[in-house]
Amino acid sequence: MKVAIIGAGWAGMAAAVKATEAGHQVTIFESTQALGGRARALSRSPALVLPNGAPAPLDNGQHILIGAYTETLQLMRLVGLSPEAALLDMPMTLQFPDGLGLAFANLPTPLDALVGILQARGWSLADKWALLSAALGWKLKGFRCEDSLSVAGLCLGLTPRVKTELIEPLCVSALNTLPEQASGQVFLRVLQDALLGVPGGSHLLLPKVDLSALFPDAAASWVLARGGLLKLGQRVASLATHGQRWLVQSELFDAVLLATSAHHAAQIIHASGLDAPPFTAAGVQHWVETTQALQHEAIATVYAWAPQASLPLAMLALRSSAQHPAQFVFDRAQLGGPVGLLAFVVSAAQGERATLQAQVLAQARAQLGLDLEAVQTVVEKRATFACTPGLQRPPSTIAPGLLACGDHVAGPYPATLEGAVRSGAAAVALL
Repeated sequence: MKVAIIGAGWAGMAAAVKATEAGHQVTIFESTQALGGRARALSRSPALVLPNGAPAPLDNGQHILIGAYTETLQLMRLVGLSPEAALLDMPMTLQFPDGLGLAFANLPTPLDALVGILQARGWSLADKWALLSAALGWKLKGFRCEDSLSVAGLCLGLTPRVKTELIEPLCVSALNTLPEQASGQVFLRVLQDALLGVPGGSHLLLPKVDLSALFPDAAASWVLARGGLLKLGQRVASLATHGQRWLVQSELFDAVLLATSAHHAAQIIHASGLDAPPFTAAGVQHWVETTQALQHEAIATVYAWAPQASLPLAMLALRSSAQHPAQFVFDRAQLGGPVGLLAFVVSAAQGERATLQAQVLAQARAQLGLDLEAVQTVVEKRATFACTPGLQRPPSTIAPGLLACGDHVAGPYPATLEGAVRSGAAAVALL
């Protein structure tokens, strides 16, 4: 088939690779000049620089992967990348600057989690017993709970320390939604895959290259080498039908995959009149309404620098509050970046960019003892959908020959890179 893929983020590039692998002829349309969507390198030309004049390669946000992201890792290898070279592999750690917190042991799954819990620094026997008891209960129930249950409701029996030092950081990093509003069922699915899914599933995989180089750039080269086309700087505003085929930018295709954000996908369909008869019988209007009903959460990344700033680990958890909003900090020097550059992540971010930046710099002084200078603060206002209990997400199929992929499309994962990649593969399977 001749397939148009609209959007060159992680979902779109995963779909392009899988479609090419299946023998389809692929054309990718991307409105910008960069690949990666909401997980991409910031402009490489002109390069950003630090206050000391050193180049500062930055991303539009600090992302991480985990060992359970099997589909992403498999596609990286398919397009010629080495995850071992591109990612720093370390056991799951939620250690704080004072050395307290949880760090998994470098042991086979699930012994790594068990030993990590038993050796958690600063945790009482009651803390450890509460978590182990809860985890055993979740396992016995097949990691299933009522769809209406929030993460906070799921974890009612846990101690305050376990909630603040484990559940809250995991929840906001995986679901980008606060525990009181986050889906307990999706949270359990992430825990199941990380703790029991595959060997090393809980390991943190921290990018040592920029996010465009981590997968999208190599995927594009792989597709182009096999006859695919990539059209940058072409924003697709609408579609049209032509018999059983689709007209995209004056070119006919057998099928179209919308790999844009949820907001833009709904805009394209509405501008094309596809949510009006006769398409409404196929559920197009319902798809648009479901997509437009999604609520979104922001993520802020504050890049800050001091000449000799460093961390004991590549990633540390931070004690987050309304005045100190960052949940994690990363030492970019340990990830292939320049010395002294740190990246602070504020998930479920609220407030203006300048306020968040000032709060994070104050947090660095209070919790790390570092006086840092802000380099750049990136706020993705629609970084993810709010992963709430019982959330209805739009399906992959919109109409015959018209499909959608992206981390917002119905699936077991929250808005993560793995969720985006899996959605791209699933959409191609439906072709």
